[in-house]
Amino acid sequence: MRDEITKLLKKEGKLSSETLNELKDVDIHEFANIVQEIGQGETEYIKASEISKDLETTYIGKNLYVYNEVSSTNTVAKFLAMNNVENGSVVISEKQTDAKGRSGKAWASPLGGIWLSIILHPHVDYSKLPLITLATGVAVAKALERIGVENAEIKWPNDIMINDKKVCGILTEAVTQFNTIENIIIGVGIDVNIDINEFPEELQDGATTIANELGTKENENNLIRIFLEEFENIGKVFLEEGIEDILKEWRKRSYTIGKIVEVRAPFNKYYDAYVVGIGKEGALIVEKIDGTLEKVISGECIIKN
Repeated sequence: MRDEITKLLKKEGKLSSETLNELKDVDIHEFANIVQEIGQGETEYIKASEISKDLETTYIGKNLYVYNEVSSTNTVAKFLAMNNVENGSVVISEKQTDAKGRSGKAWASPLGGIWLSIILHPHVDYSKLPLITLATGVAVAKALERIGVENAEIKWPNDIMINDKKVCGILTEAVTQFNTIENIIIGVGIDVNIDINEFPEELQDGATTIANELGTKENENNLIRIFLEEFENIGKVFLEEGIEDILKEWRKRSYTIGKIVEVRAPFNKYYDAYVVGIGKEGALIVEKIDGTLEKVISGECIIKN
């Protein structure tokens, strides 16, 4: 993490090449104020003032840190979380150079997308993390519905689909200390106004953008504001133990239920199954070929034609 934060400071002109060697013995926590200071600015397309202007939340997004380019908003968010930034703070970047999705998969993050991470200081245990991802998916889908997307669906566990193509991915990570969750970082990447040709060739057929689906460009700041509002709304339901209400909303928009999938579970455990539903803990419930039911808690489900 030290190297990534140092690169950010150098890129923003806060460090010269001559001073980099002097930083080897400096406590990384001393960088925190500088990183926060850099994030107080605005970029060409992402404007904190526009996001905040009509933002109707009580704590989510009240502190915004906006950057031109970072390796990963989740990395910067983890760093800031360890340095006591406020609950609900949001890190946003116009571009990411080394973002990762689930299982360490590379995530393309060119100019024209929404790349953000939300910092939470929750009082939850590990068993709730899958539900937080599902709730975030519902928040994204509802935000897209508010700007006119009529058919956003949620693919278990962390993708948003439109017309069978991926438009958004979610990555939930826990920052722990002594087996206790100190912070939760929720990374969200939405393909908004990107030229599909900017994606790696192997991703182009399976991806779409908001602009492609609506036929017009969408204001990124407007969509960020709407998403943050929906995220806080779904968060209130979560904290009030309204899990079944969240799952009901998730099921209504499910891309996965009712399909034949290849389950790719940990330890190279692969098998085909029919998706029956979603359990109250966020696990996918599938029926295997032999008729037995199984809960898929982690892993990946590949939709089969």
